[in-house]
Formats: sequence, structure tokens, C-alpha cells
Amino acid sequence: QVQLVESGGGLVQAGGSLRLSCAASGHTICISTMGWYRQAPGKERELLGSIISGGRTNYADSVKGRFTISRDNAKNTVYLQMNSLKPEDTAVYYCNAQYDNPSYYCTTTQYYGMNYWGKGTLVTVSS
Repeated sequence: QVQLVESGGGLVQAGGSLRLSCAASGHTICISTMGWYRQAPGKERELLGSIISGGRTNYADSVKGRFTISRDNAKNTVYLQMNSLKPEDTAVYYCNAQYDNPSYYCTTTQYYGMNYWGKGTLVTVSS
């Protein structure tokens, strides 16, 4: 199993920056893809971007150029650097980890293919 804990949320003025962290623990050896999502009040959860263990990233168009995802594999931590924040970025931000390392060992465990979520951290951007 894998546990995820987000931190770094808070209140920031429009135009400001925040960096969120997500620390993974447990059986992290089989985690390859980690991502960030957010959910604003009354809206569906939205994928912001993801990063694989090798460092390749993908971003949603809505945050491309403003948000950056990075990863420290030694610390089992993924980061979300958010710049030029807007009031519409206000949401609960969630970390996601996929048990998707394609090694033989990982694919033969009962957890292969599972998704894990943190409890979320609230980001509020004031105008």
C-alpha cells in the first residue's frame, strides 16, 4: 500500500506563488506515475499534470506555463510549483500516485494498477 500526504496549501494573493509537496510512503518502489489534481467547489476533479519516475511531465492546457511539477525520487516526494496564481485556481489540490511500475515484480503484486490519493490541501487565491 501507499500513503500520500500533501502540504503547502494556504492563502495567497493573485499573482503570487505557492509550492505544494506530496510525500509518498509505503510500497513506493512500484509507483511510477504521480500527478496533481484539483477540485474547486461545485466542479469535477481536474487533472493538472503528471510526472513519471524518469522525469517526463505532462500538463493540462489550463496550467501550462504557470505550474511546474517536479519530483525527488530519493525523498519519494513530488512538488507542484504554482506561479501567477489566479482566483480561479482556488481549489483543493490532490496528489495522486499510480502503482504502475512495469517491472515483473510490481506487475505481479495484488496492488498493480491501483490509484492512491492524498487527502488534499486547500489553496485559496484572493483577488
